[in-house]
Amino acid sequence: MNKVIRIGTRESQLAVWQATQVKNLLTQHGFAAELVYIKSEGDIDLKTPLYEMGVQGIFTRSLDVALLNERIDIAVHSMKDVPTQLPKGIVTAAVLKRASYKDLLVYKGELPANIGGPGNSASHSPLTIDHSPLTIATSSIRRIAQWLNRYPSHTIENLRGNVNTRLQKLAGSHWNGAIFAAAGLERIGLRPERSIELDWMLPAPAQGAIVVACRTNDPYSFEACQPFNDAHTALCTAIERDFLRALLGGCSTPISALATIVNDEVHFEGNILSLDGKEKASIEKTIAINNSNGLGVISAKELLQNGGQAIADKIQHAK
Repeated sequence: MNKVIRIGTRESQLAVWQATQVKNLLTQHGFAAELVYIKSEGDIDLKTPLYEMGVQGIFTRSLDVALLNERIDIAVHSMKDVPTQLPKGIVTAAVLKRASYKDLLVYKGELPANIGGPGNSASHSPLTIDHSPLTIATSSIRRIAQWLNRYPSHTIENLRGNVNTRLQKLAGSHWNGAIFAAAGLERIGLRPERSIELDWMLPAPAQGAIVVACRTNDPYSFEACQPFNDAHTALCTAIERDFLRALLGGCSTPISALATIVNDEVHFEGNILSLDGKEKASIEKTIAINNSNGLGVISAKELLQNGGQAIADKIQHAK
């Protein structure tokens, strides 16, 4: 009889949805599996802004501990929440095919024109409703910096909690809108009609991807996950996370990255912003897949040499 693979997951609706997808994939390939619910520090404290909590790994630590203590056999994460350096004894077992990597604005009332459009100088003018700058909610340092870079007169409010909680808080607030990951809302059928994709906002490294981790000494669980590992998503997210690691960044640093594959070429975009959004350094590269090894690190080094280092130094001094 086959071993039952215990899948560790956080208790939020989105986390359970993601873990259930992995359970279904395992079942399709002939492996028995069950969900095991684990609370994370990020779910317990919903008041302190993420950037004040030493956030890197806050949503993954509890699952890492359960994995290493053999309470579970695999852990399922939103890949953007996973530190670029995995704990000793833990390895990536699979990266699922990526969903939308975009950020979107869920808004209330009227929405000014061009707020979701491409980044150009004309659309950088302050957007207002009734002649007042907008108030936008998010706890993401990256989203805050990119929004303020584009709309410096706007006000940002802190918004924490799972997607359900954040939508409820938005509904009962004075805010004009809040920023969410499109994939998170779409996966559980909660994307409101009054929402718009922010095509100009570069995502967090690995946003929209789901990763499965297991112990390095558990070949059974590792091999069970291999059939649903998506090679293109694994490559693109590895490039993005290499870029993040080379810039010494975590969730408390406004670093964005996106790698996509079209016609056997990898197109990469990355940036780093100051915490207040006033300074920005960007890089863009296109290279053949066969030559893409090291693309994330190379891009990070070039970015640091072209304005990125000064911004990174300021962020470090501000902490």
